[in-house]
Amino acid sequence: MMAKTTPEDRAGRFPAAKAVAHRLKRQRVDYSRGGGHPADADLAKDAAQVDCGWGRLLFAQTFQDPAQLVAALREEAPERRDIAVYVSDPHVVLAAAPQELFLDPSHTYRLDLATYRNSRKQPRGFFVRRLSSEADADAVNRIYASRGMVPVRPDFFWSNRDNRSITYLVAEDEVSGEIIGTVTGIDHRRAFTDPERGSSLWCLAVDPQARHGGVGEALVRRLAEHFKARGSAFMDLSVLHDNEQAISLYEKLHFRRITAFTVKRKNSINERLYANPLEEYDVLNPYARLIVNEARRRGIHVEITDAEGGFFRLTQGGRSVHCRESLSELTSGVAMSICDDKAVTRRVVERAGISVPEQMTAAGNDDELAAFIERHGQVVVKPARGEQGRAVAVGLDNLTAVKHAIAEAREVCDRVLVEACFEGQDLRLVVIDFKLVAAAVRRPPHVVGDGRQTIRELIEALSRRRAAATGGESTVPIDAETERCLKLGGYGLDTVLESGQEVLVRKAANLHTGGSIHDVTGIVHPRLVEAAIAAARAIDIPVVGIDFMVRNPTEPDYVFIEANERPGLANHEPQPTAERFLDLLFPTSGQRYANLVLGKS
Repeated sequence: MMAKTTPEDRAGRFPAAKAVAHRLKRQRVDYSRGGGHPADADLAKDAAQVDCGWGRLLFAQTFQDPAQLVAALREEAPERRDIAVYVSDPHVVLAAAPQELFLDPSHTYRLDLATYRNSRKQPRGFFVRRLSSEADADAVNRIYASRGMVPVRPDFFWSNRDNRSITYLVAEDEVSGEIIGTVTGIDHRRAFTDPERGSSLWCLAVDPQARHGGVGEALVRRLAEHFKARGSAFMDLSVLHDNEQAISLYEKLHFRRITAFTVKRKNSINERLYANPLEEYDVLNPYARLIVNEARRRGIHVEITDAEGGFFRLTQGGRSVHCRESLSELTSGVAMSICDDKAVTRRVVERAGISVPEQMTAAGNDDELAAFIERHGQVVVKPARGEQGRAVAVGLDNLTAVKHAIAEAREVCDRVLVEACFEGQDLRLVVIDFKLVAAAVRRPPHVVGDGRQTIRELIEALSRRRAAATGGESTVPIDAETERCLKLGGYGLDTVLESGQEVLVRKAANLHTGGSIHDVTGIVHPRLVEAAIAAARAIDIPVVGIDFMVRNPTEPDYVFIEANERPGLANHEPQPTAERFLDLLFPTSGQRYANLVLGKS
C-alpha cells in the first residue's frame, strides 16, 4: 500500500511545488494577530513607531499590551494624525479608551512581492524619481492639501531624505517639470527589525490637475519594485472601505485584502470617519463640502438646506449665516446683480480705473461686427449672463465664426457681448474681505498623443480624469467649440496624434469645461493684486473671484474679464480659502483669532 504524501513531502521533491506550499502557508497566517512569526517577536523593536511628518505610525504588534498602545496614542501632537496599525485585538484597545479612540473604517491590502512582476509599460509624459529638494517638498504639500490630507513641514521631508526607513517618491511632468504625484513607503525591517520583512505604502496622491493618466499606478509600481529589490516580502496599504477607485487600482495590481485592523484617535482631522455624517453630505459638491468641513472643524453647527444646490446654514452662538458654497448673505443683492451682468460689471470696474477690453453688444449689424473684428484681429463672444464657461468662444477671427458663436451664446442669454481678445494667460484672483487669498493661472484643456488613440478618445480619457479629480465638476465637452478649436490647428476628432504631440482642444480655460488650475499666489505681481482688490471694492463684494487676462502673472499688464460672486474655493488649495471665508463669517471662530488673543504672531 502506497504511503500518503503530504504537501510538504511533495514540496521537498519539486521546487515549484515548494514555492506554492510556502505561499499557501503565508496565506493561512492570521495577520490580525500581528504577524506570522511569533517565535521571532523578541527580535522586533519594542513600541516601534515612525514619525511621518503628518503623524506617527505605531506598529501595534511591537507594543507589550493595549495600555501601552493607548498611552502612545494619547501623545498625538496637535494637528497631526497618528495611526496604530496591525492591532490584533482592537476591541480590547477601544474598550480601554472608548471616548478617545475609534476603529478606522479602512481595509488593509497586501501585495506579495515574491510573486510581483515588474511592468513593461513605461510612463508617458512623466517619470518617477525620489524626492530631492525642498521645492519637491513644497509641491508634495500642495498635492496633499488638494486632496484634503494633513500637510508636512517641508523641512521634515528634507531632513528625512536620507532616512533609510522612509522613502519619498514623486512623479514629475517631463515638459513642465511640475510634481504631479507622490507616494511614501516605510521599510518595516529598517524601522523596527521586522521579522516578517514587511513594508507599507502611505500617502499616495495625484495632483487633480495632472494631465497624464496612470500616475498613481506608476508610483505604486515603482515603490513595489523598490521594496522588492531591498528584499521585502510584501507591501501593505490601508484604504478607506468606500474608495472604489483606489481599491480598483490595487486589485488590478494583484493586492489582496488581509485581516488587519487600524485604530486612530478621535480628533478634528478624523471626525468624518467616526462621527455621524451630516444628512445628504455626500450630495454636496466639492466647493460646498470644503466650507462645511472647515466649519465642523471649528465647532460651527452646519445644517444642509439643499444639498444638490450647495446650500447650507452655519450657526455659532447667536449668529447664523445662510450660504450657497462661497456665496453668503454678506454679499448684497446689488453686488450680485453687478456680477451677473458682464456689461454692467465692466462699466463699474472701469470707472474705478481698472483696465478693460473694448466691448460691444451683438445687435445684428454685420458691418459694425466686421469692423470690430478687423480692428482687434481676434475677439471673444460670450453671453451677457452666464457661468461655468457655457457658450464662451475665444479667439474668433472672422465674421462667419463670430455669428455662429453669437447664435450659440443666445441659447444661454438673449444679450450677447463681443469683446477684444487679449492674448495671454487666464488669471483668477480670489479676494476675501478685500484681501488677496489666492491667485491661480487657469489653463485650457489639451491632450497629449500616444500614436494610437484618436483625439476624440484622448479627450474622453482626459474628461474622465478631470471628472474623477473634481467630483464630476469638470469635464471636456465634445461640441462645436471643441471642433472649431481643433480645426484651427489642422486637426479633427478622428486624428491620431504622434506620441508626445500636444494639442489644445478648447481655448477657454474654464474649469467646468476641462481647464486646470495652477497656483501662483506667491509670485503674482503686486499691481495685479491691487487691481483685483480695487475691483472688489468697486463692486462692494466681500467674496469674489476676479478674472484677468495677463501676459504673465509676474508682470503688471492685464485686462479685466469678469467677476464671479461665487468662486470655487476648493480649486485653490493649498491656499487657506475656506479658512479665510469662515474668518469673515465668524471672526472669533478660527485659529487666527485664537493666536491674536494669546498674543501669538
